[in-house]
Amino acid sequence: MQNTRLNTLIEGTIEKSTQWVQNPWRRTSLIIISLLLGSFLASTITTNAGQQAGLDIVNSFVMLVILELISWLRYGWNWRSRNVRSEIVLTSSGSNPELVESRSRNSQLPLWIIMLDSLKLGLIYGFLLEAFKLGS
Repeated sequence: MQNTRLNTLIEGTIEKSTQWVQNPWRRTSLIIISLLLGSFLASTITTNAGQQAGLDIVNSFVMLVILELISWLRYGWNWRSRNVRSEIVLTSSGSNPELVESRSRNSQLPLWIIMLDSLKLGLIYGFLLEAFKLGS
């Protein structure tokens, strides 16, 4: 690509935002905000679905599929194997080399996956809270 002003502006914005997110307190605050957003979304979804009362089963199925997709992204996809290096290390006896997997420093999950997982947790918490409200 050419180095246009727009391309330079977009690359600079992405670079600054990734540097901004590297701070652990900012990462934690983004995760907590997504958790609270999930709880708020659950309350909003149940309120709107309760008012319409026509597509309760379809709404429940769509939410179940969305939550399962988020779980598949978080737990089913093998994010950690992309950052694993295999090294051959000699044992103390020196006769049998041993294959050891060492994790690189960047083996943690991407921030957007962690935020999606906390959004899912907030959604589930909000749905359970609304169910308890209806049950009482």
